[in-house]
Amino acid sequence: MQPITPCLWFNDQAEEAAKHYVTVFSGAPRVSSVAPSRILHIAHYGEEAAKAAHRPVGSVLTVVFELDGERFMGLNGGPVFTLSPAISFMINCETQGEVDWFWDKLSEGGKPDQCGWLTDRYGVSWQVVPRILGELMQDKDAQKRSRTMAAMLQMKKLDIAKLKQAAEPAS
Repeated sequence: MQPITPCLWFNDQAEEAAKHYVTVFSGAPRVSSVAPSRILHIAHYGEEAAKAAHRPVGSVLTVVFELDGERFMGLNGGPVFTLSPAISFMINCETQGEVDWFWDKLSEGGKPDQCGWLTDRYGVSWQVVPRILGELMQDKDAQKRSRTMAAMLQMKKLDIAKLKQAAEPAS
């Protein structure tokens, strides 16, 4: 078991969100193989917990699920807390096809933002990032890093070809 499991607080959409994420990650056109994405366990509110949380008895309490082998838990805790972009999940993509897939599937019904960030329909924030961006941003050439950053700042969904093109010196 992984030592840290993110717990996402939902009002009452934990099961719906988990099923959506499992579908998105399971269907992704990945270049390299990844661990499975699946629902592992669904727990329901019993009488005492339901009374304490003001939730219906038998309604979904938690959903434990894996995305590419990483474990998450969704909790239906009511409207007391909401998700924020202060915490996001970064998806490292090998190809533009992967970037496009995750961007399109996760931003549907949500809100695209700058530099590869988006908030999905459930309020969870994601960063859909091509792996090459990390390489370009860590290049020893400061001008290359600067050109890459300037290009990225103009984008919502990240474009690998444009990032690579921006990294090269003008001819």
